[in-house]
Parts: sequence; C-alpha cells; structure tokens
Amino acid sequence: MWIRGYIAANDGNISVRISDESLLITAAGVSKGFLEPEMILQITIDGKLVHPNSKYHPSSETKMHLEAYKQRNDIKAIVHAHPPYATSFASSGIPLDKPLLPESVMTLGKVMIADFAIPSTDEVPNSISDLIKRSDVVLLSNHGAMAVGEDLFSAYNKMEVLEHSAHITFNAMQLGKMNLIPEEKKKILIDLRKKFNFSGRIIE
Repeated sequence: MWIRGYIAANDGNISVRISDESLLITAAGVSKGFLEPEMILQITIDGKLVHPNSKYHPSSETKMHLEAYKQRNDIKAIVHAHPPYATSFASSGIPLDKPLLPESVMTLGKVMIADFAIPSTDEVPNSISDLIKRSDVVLLSNHGAMAVGEDLFSAYNKMEVLEHSAHITFNAMQLGKMNLIPEEKKKILIDLRKKFNFSGRIIE
C-alpha cells in the first residue's frame, strides 16, 4: 500500500485474525512501508495487548477493526488506507455505486460512504457497523477506505480494485460520460459472481 501511494507517512493500518480470541494489528505511529516484526502487535478480540510493549501501542483505529470482526465471523483480515482517488470520492460525498466496470461489479458491488467520524474515537466503529455487515469495502467520509477479506491478500486486493475503479470512474467523469453497464448485464455479472463462488459480501 505504501509503495502504491495508498498511504503516506504513518497512515493506514492492517490486521489479521489468528484465532477466535486474538488478532495481529500494526502499531500506531509507524510507516507501513518500513514495518519491523516488533511493530506488529498481538491483541485480544476485546483490544488488550497480549505482550505489552512500552515502545509500541496498537493502531489508533483498533476499535474500527474490532467492530468489523465483531459483526462478521467470516472476516479474517482488514486493511485501512487513504488511496487518493477513492478518498477523493469519500471526501466529496460521492459513493462508488455505478456499474462501470465488470470487475468492480463482481468484486466490490456498490461501495457506500460511512458517516464522518473522528478518527480513533467510538464514532468510527459506530459509523461502519451497519455497512460492514453488507459489504466488504466501505468508504470513510473525509478519511479513506477499509476493505475486509477471508485472508490478508483478499482484503488488500479489494483495496486495489477499489482505487483502480475510483481512478477510472474519475477519468470517465472528466471525459464527460460514463457508459454504464446495463441493468440486465449487471444481473448476469452478479449471477456469475455467485456461480464462481466469490467470497465476501457486496451491496448489489
């Protein structure tokens, strides 16, 4: 994510559920482009450090991660980032809910925007609680995006598809026309998604 410019400086956070009782999460205040093993912390499902480390503390967005895991047992990994195009849509109040690309229809579905919430507060988990029940990808108003998956690469890949789709959507808007996929074709794509047993959830 750091190499691709989805995060800058110490932005973003990543977690992976390793059991019913605990997960690994990146530490607060560290660059994800220069992670060291000690910057990845084990916490319990209620947010307590398993091996306290005075130098590092769990991500400031730990509450958001814990809320997603609480809402869905199928979530095994989460990535949160600030990809520029997707975040621009989130900051402009424009959801990515138009069927423009087959890949985004099948992988992401409609990507909606959670209400603005002050980072690191209880507002953040409350803002994503309902949307994450129904979708693997959520835009965070004036903040960024989060993606979840059955493993770490699944979650990351959805973030990559999100930013790619946002970039193309932005370009199409600049060109003055979005040639949307017809509704009957969109339904076929959704059926194909089910046929090939794509994991996760989307808002159709």
